Amino acid sequence: MDDRLTIDPAAAAWLQPHLPPPAPASRRPFVTLTFATSLDSSLSLAPGVRTRLSGPESKAMTHYLRSRHAAILVGVSTVLADDPGLNCRIAGAASHPRPVVVDPHLRWPVAAQDKVLQLCREGKGLAPFVLTALEPAQVPAASAALLHGLGGKFIHVPSSASADSSGRLRFQWRDILAALQAEGLASVMVEGGAGIINSLLHPACQDLVDSVIVTIAPTWLGRGGVVVSPERVQDDSGVPVPAARLSSVKWHPFGEDVVLCGKLQK
Repeated sequence: MDDRLTIDPAAAAWLQPHLPPPAPASRRPFVTLTFATSLDSSLSLAPGVRTRLSGPESKAMTHYLRSRHAAILVGVSTVLADDPGLNCRIAGAASHPRPVVVDPHLRWPVAAQDKVLQLCREGKGLAPFVLTALEPAQVPAASAALLHGLGGKFIHVPSSASADSSGRLRFQWRDILAALQAEGLASVMVEGGAGIINSLLHPACQDLVDSVIVTIAPTWLGRGGVVVSPERVQDDSGVPVPAARLSSVKWHPFGEDVVLCGKLQK
């Protein structure tokens, strides 16, 4: 069965100004932050619950975006919850993006039956690069051999990482982008999950984001969902102020969904 997707040429042209240029600046990879959300800013109904939000038109748009980036990045929680393929199914795509999994503690037990690896064996995707704080000698040999045999690998990220409020290690975004640049990946599409998205929306990281593309589905998921909401920001007197705002905003309907494009105000 042919599962390739198509995008309207006019819609592709509308997206063009928000995509990586043919020759991105060498200082760091071009970063596009993109995700699908409900009307109440939720990515899913609950942690670990796979929730489909995008309609067929905006789903095709997402795969078109993947075709225009060198890499697609997700956190390990997304891999554990969704078993995603992380490939590109847009018709006419010349290549697939390199999947990148942010996994400081190596929580993902890489296995041959994982969808991303199955697609790689079928020639429908690439094997992932896994960013981890573990030293190479600490990575399970079988997992390393499995990834290496398919063209993927584990990449040790230097330990300038910090712990979040739960004590879990989080990489610094500049270290992540430096690791991608060292692998020759000139652009990256950051898709999720919530922890990854919210950390990139932190004021200290907003200067690293070149483009924001958000699909808004016409549905409310209700309280208790996994929400996109960056940390609260206050001014010098302790008064709350907006955490982030987009400029150069454009909107476009994709079926029943609406896609928002913009740039984070610096």
